[in-house]
Amino acid sequence: MRAGGRRLRLSALTSAAACLALTLSGCAEVDTTAPSTARAEAAHGAPAHFGSVDCREAKCIALTFDAGPSENSARLLDILKEKKVPATFFLLGKRHIEKYPELVERMAAEGHEVASHTWDHKILTRISDAQIRAELKRPDDAIERLTGHKPTLMRPPQGRTDANVHKIAKQLGLAEVLWSVTAKDYTTNDSALITKRVLDQASRDGIILLHDIYQGTVPAVPGIIDALKQRGYVFVTVPQLLAPGKAEPGKVYRP
Repeated sequence: MRAGGRRLRLSALTSAAACLALTLSGCAEVDTTAPSTARAEAAHGAPAHFGSVDCREAKCIALTFDAGPSENSARLLDILKEKKVPATFFLLGKRHIEKYPELVERMAAEGHEVASHTWDHKILTRISDAQIRAELKRPDDAIERLTGHKPTLMRPPQGRTDANVHKIAKQLGLAEVLWSVTAKDYTTNDSALITKRVLDQASRDGIILLHDIYQGTVPAVPGIIDALKQRGYVFVTVPQLLAPGKAEPGKVYRP
């Protein structure tokens, strides 16, 4: 990545951290649904879908990665396969899905949840309705062509969303997924620090936000997985975290 582009993305992601520090409502009034609420709202006694883990009983946590695929994603997939850990990938279209289509196919084939982080990381609350639709529809179409499955989840850049974004997302069949744990891996290549930040914030039903585009992140993943497993956590995808509930288009999910 060119230095100018990296600085631009770093600035954007730093703003995202500030936004999250305001508990997201500082950016916009956002009503969110917790995974436990989604599970409780499902029919009593319903089976847990998306695998054998029932997060109503197990101590579940979801590992998610934004802004890939990248040159680091193949190694990440190797680690996840070795550790038998499913993840949820929120992928960018421009310069990512279009550059690494084989990695998108591999993510889906190896049982990971493949979702959208928009086409070009535009802030959805600052653009027109037509642009919002394009930012959401283009990566979904590309992912569907590669995997045979249309995404049902998306993560808005910087976590910035509002009622208008919810409305358009609902029309496109998309639920929004935010996060509860951020390592701020866009500010450091220190893998030990990234690991510490995740472990310090981890809790049941947590959604961990990492970025496999940064050099310090993927090397931190094995230690994060091992330490959380030792604490009794079970790794699941975001849909499994909600099961037997299902992500509803237009809703925003956050622990």
